[in-house]
Amino acid sequence: MNITQEKIDNLNAVVKVKLSPEDYQAKVDSALKEYTKKVNMPGFRPGKVPVGMVRKMYGKSILADELNKILNDTLYKYIKENNIEILGNPLPSTDEEFKIDLEKQTEFEFRYDIGLAPAFALELSKKDKYPFYSVKIDEDLVNKYVTDLARRYGKLINPDTSEEKDWITADLVELDANKEILAGGIYKSSSIFTERLKGTAIKTALTGLKAEDKLELENSFFSDSDDVAYFAQLLQVPAERLGTVSLRLTVKNINRLAPADMNQELFDKIYGPGEVNSEEEFRARVREELSRMFVNDSDRILRADIKKAMLAKFNLTLPDQFLKRWIMTVNEKPVTPDQVEKEYETYSEQLKWQLVENKILKENQVKVSEEEATDFVSHVIRAEYAKMGKSDVPDDEIKKIAANVLAKEEEGKKIYNQVYERKLLELFKTIFTLEPKELPYDEFTKL
Repeated sequence: MNITQEKIDNLNAVVKVKLSPEDYQAKVDSALKEYTKKVNMPGFRPGKVPVGMVRKMYGKSILADELNKILNDTLYKYIKENNIEILGNPLPSTDEEFKIDLEKQTEFEFRYDIGLAPAFALELSKKDKYPFYSVKIDEDLVNKYVTDLARRYGKLINPDTSEEKDWITADLVELDANKEILAGGIYKSSSIFTERLKGTAIKTALTGLKAEDKLELENSFFSDSDDVAYFAQLLQVPAERLGTVSLRLTVKNINRLAPADMNQELFDKIYGPGEVNSEEEFRARVREELSRMFVNDSDRILRADIKKAMLAKFNLTLPDQFLKRWIMTVNEKPVTPDQVEKEYETYSEQLKWQLVENKILKENQVKVSEEEATDFVSHVIRAEYAKMGKSDVPDDEIKKIAANVLAKEEEGKKIYNQVYERKLLELFKTIFTLEPKELPYDEFTKL
C-alpha cells in the first residue's frame, strides 16, 4: 500500500492510494468464505456452494466492498496521523484519466480530492477595542415597564367607546357593488387587536366606535403590508383579495385591559406575598429586573460585533468549488447547483467563523466538562419548572432529565455548543478592551 498527497494549492489537494493484491486479497478471500455460508443457490445445500461459483457470481461486488472498507480506514487514518486539517470529507476524484476496472485490474490507484482548512495566525489583544452597549435605565423606561405590568395584571372591562390599544369584537362581511351583503362572500366574527395595527388610517377609523357601529373598510386603510397580512389571517383569505373586496365591520363588543391599581394586591401578585411592600420598593425591583433583562442582548450585540470585525480582519478564503461539490454529494435530499450557489455565502461565513472559534478555543485550551454541560441543562430545566410554578423539584429528578437530554446526540451537541459559546464570550471579555456605552432604550433596540 502506498499513500501520497499532492498539493494543488493552499486549499486543495489530492490523496492517492495505491493497493496491491497483498493489501486486499486475504480480506476478499475471507469475505467470500463467509458469503458461501449464507448464500442460497438451487442445487446446493446451504453452506455447500463452491467458492469458485460464488466468486464468479459475487466476486466483483465483494471486492468492491472490501476495497471501500480498506480505503475508508486508510484515508482517515492517514489524515489523522499527518495532522491534515480538512473541510468536509474526501471525495472520489472526477479525473477521467483514472477509471477502475474491477474485472481486469489487480493493482488499483484511487484518487480523492480534499479541501484544506486555511492557515491563519491569531492576533488578539487588548489593543482590539469593542463597544459594550447597555440600556440606560432611566425614569422613562421604569415608568413604561411599570405601566406594562399594571396593564398585564389589570382587569378586563367593556367600555362604551373604543380607544387605541383596545381590541374590538366585530362581524366582518363582504359587500356587493350595491353595498349589500354578498351571498356566499366573506363572513367572519373576529377580535381585532388595534395595538397590533401599524397604519394610521385604520387605527384612527377603529377609534371612537361604539357597539353596533358600522364601518366600511376602504382599500386605503390597508397601506401597510403587515396590516394586510393580519386582516388576511383574520378573514382566512389570500392577502391579495383585500385589494379587491369591499368589507363592512359591525362592532359587537369593545374590550380593554384596565390597569391594576398600584397597591399591595398588585405587588403580591407579581412578586409573592410580602416580598414588596411599597411603590418605592416596587419601582426599585423593576429597575433591578430591567438591568438584568438586557444582559443577554448586550452580550449578543458584542458577539456579533466581534464576529464581524474578526472575519474582516482574518479575511479567510475557503476551497469553495470543493465545498460546493461536497454539499451536493452529502445532502440527504437532491440539491441543484443553483440552490447551492444561493445559500453558499451564508454557509461559508458560518464555516469561516467556526474555524476562527475553534482556533481560539484550542489555543486557549477551553474545554467543556460533562459536569458543566449537566449544570447548564439542569439550570434550564429548573427555570422551565419555575415558570410552571414548580420550584420544589428534587435535584435527583432534575439531573436525571438532564442526563437524558445529553444522551441524545443532537440535543447533547447543541448543549455543549451553547456552553462553549458562553465560555468563548467570557474569554473575549478578558482578551479584548470593552468600552461601556449606555444607550437609551429605543437606540439600544435598533442595534
